[in-house]
Order: sequence, then structure tokens, then C-alpha cells
Amino acid sequence: MIGLHQAAPEPAPTAGVDWASTEHAVAIVDAHGSEQERFIVAHTGPGLRQLVRRLRQAGVAEVGIERPDGPVVDALLEDGLTVIVIAPSQVKNLRSRYGSAGNKDDGFDAYVLADTVRTDRRRLRPLARDSEATTTLRMTVRARQDLVTARVAMANQLRAHLQTTLPGAIGLFRDIDSPITLRFLTRFPSQDKADWLSPTRLGNWLRTVSYNHQANLDQLWDHLHHAPRGTTGPQATARAEITLALVAALTSLRTQIKALEAQIGDQLAHHPDAAIFTSLPRSGTVRAARLLAEIGDARGRFPTPEALACLAGAAPSTRQSGKVKVVAFRWAVDKQLRGAVIDFAGDSHHANPWAADLYHRARDRGHDHPHAVRILARAWLHIIWRCWQDGVPYDPAKHHALQRILNHAA
Repeated sequence: MIGLHQAAPEPAPTAGVDWASTEHAVAIVDAHGSEQERFIVAHTGPGLRQLVRRLRQAGVAEVGIERPDGPVVDALLEDGLTVIVIAPSQVKNLRSRYGSAGNKDDGFDAYVLADTVRTDRRRLRPLARDSEATTTLRMTVRARQDLVTARVAMANQLRAHLQTTLPGAIGLFRDIDSPITLRFLTRFPSQDKADWLSPTRLGNWLRTVSYNHQANLDQLWDHLHHAPRGTTGPQATARAEITLALVAALTSLRTQIKALEAQIGDQLAHHPDAAIFTSLPRSGTVRAARLLAEIGDARGRFPTPEALACLAGAAPSTRQSGKVKVVAFRWAVDKQLRGAVIDFAGDSHHANPWAADLYHRARDRGHDHPHAVRILARAWLHIIWRCWQDGVPYDPAKHHALQRILNHAA
């Protein structure tokens, strides 16, 4: 008898979810790309339970979505569904595959997501979730980064305000939002108030706030005395109130940033991967936490160092057509990850001879500072990836390229 070959089972349907703030468009396609269902679910607890139930009823095992976090992703993963993240920029390009005019349509985007999972499954990587410790650390680190951005914007606003109100306060101390500057502006928020000062009174005030650089008194007085005059008279009162409001906002931001930094330090100290990132040169606490939070601890997400470098924007984008080859800046990256890596690499060459050599050789080839830092970041990411995969801290004594430079210098 001739054995009969069993027909291969038909692949399961795939789904796509176009995420929104109040409701989500869902599409389900079969193994041949035909749309089986299209529906809307509300962004509520019952709505998400309905989403999972209908996907299970349709036999769906894999779901495409545009973002890697949030309640929708949590609901899908908790039910055992495989989640595949397809970036919004990719979805935008994929629309033309289906003859769309390019207009944004939630239902159509859900179909694009579902069918892309069906056709490109082998090229797509399932979402790998980080641990709760990493997710919490990332949330705190990003909240601090947002407050730092707000502080910088508020400081710029204060500086612009003082250019008219009290120009002498700009540059009087090192930073416009430093504690000593904010205390000075609290006491002397306008030109009328600052006019009360004399060298002796300025010196006395500095002692009351425990200013430790009394040798700079003459320099401070000259700066304040020879600066352009600010607004005086009736308008100065209103401007003083604005100064005090901006100072209060900056003071509050600094307090909250410091509180988050304390949380970051505690969360990092209890993280299993802390030793890997704190061992890096000039990493500190916040910088090490930011690197850890953005790289994560799901090792399967980056099977090679090149995968990590590409997502971090440290690897250039190469385009070639015929004899024309163009190497350009990589725009499609994880901006949070890129910011963390560039921040670390940009400071590492001040503390590590190998990093300094690599950076200066890039500058000698004519690259500007940002390009040289990206070259250095790419090299660091190969080292960080190896330490991260092996679960061991960075050891300068085992870094062969660093040791060659040290031996040569000796």
C-alpha cells in the first residue's frame, strides 16, 4: 500500500490592533489574507476582555500592534497571545503594498498589521517582555528625563525674562537654575531690589546663604554693577512677580527631580543587572540606570550586538543602487535608547583611554563631535552587549584594546 501524505495544517488566522486612546480597531485575516472580521473595542476593562475573547474564538495566536506597552499589550500577553510590534513608520510604508492612497484609516491599518504578521512572520520578532524591575526602572528614569526637559525649558524661559527684567542676574553664578541663583532671585527679583545692593551688602547676603566662594565677591559685584539696567518703576513690580513664579516652578522641578533620582538609586541597587552598567566608566547612578532601563533585560530582543547598535542609532544606514552607495544617519531608531547610549558614550572618552583614542581618531578623520560620539557608541555597544549577555561587569583589565593602549603609553 502506498502511504498517504497528511496535508499540512492550515496556519492560524492573524490579527492586527490599531491602538488609540478611547477605542481600538481590530482586524482578523485568514491564512490566505482574506479579512474574516473587523470590529471596534472600547479602551475599557470589559472592552479588552472582549478583544481577547473574540481573538481566541477566531483561533488567533499572533497579533500585530504598533506599540510595545500599555493595557492592550498587557491583556494580550496575559492571555498567552504572541504580540509582534510593528513600528508606525513601517505601517505607513506598508500601506502602499495594499494600494492605499496613504490616508490614515484605523480599520485599514489594523488589516495591514494583521496581514503583515501573516506574510512577514519569519522576519518579525515576537515582543520580549522585560522584568517588572526593569519596567519600573524605565518608568522612573523616563519620568525624570521628562522633568529635566521641563527644567531646561523653564530655565530658558527665566533667562529670556531676565534679559529685560534683571540682566545682571544672567551669568552672575554658573547656572541660571542653580540653587544659589534661585535664592538670589527670590531675594532680589527685580532691578529695583538689586539696586539696594552694595559690595558690603552683597557680601553679607552671600554669607547668610553659606556661599563658599567669598573670594569671588569683587568679580560678582563687577558683573552685577556693570550689567545693563533692567526694568524699573511701576512695571518692575509685575515683572518681579513673574520672576518669583518662574523661580518657584524651577525650585519645584529641582525638588521632584531629586526625589526621582533617589527612587532611581534605590531601584537600581536592587536590580540584578546593576553591576553590569555601574561598572562602565563615568556611568554613575542615573546614567547607568538609564542605560539599563532602555536596553532592558530581555536578552532575546537583541540576538547580536549589531541589532542593538541599529536600534540605538549607532550604526549608519547604508543605501546602494547600482554603483551609487550612500552611508547616512539612521533615523528609524528607538530615540530613548539612542539618547541613553549617546549620553554615556559622549562622556566616556574623558575617563577611558581606549574611548579617548577612538574618539580622537574619529575627529582626526574629519568627523564632527556628534559623528565621533556615534562611532564611539557603536564600539561601546559591542562591549556592553557582551557583558549584558554574559551577565558580568565591565572589567578594564580584560578589555584587550584598552590594555594595548595602556601598555603602549607605558
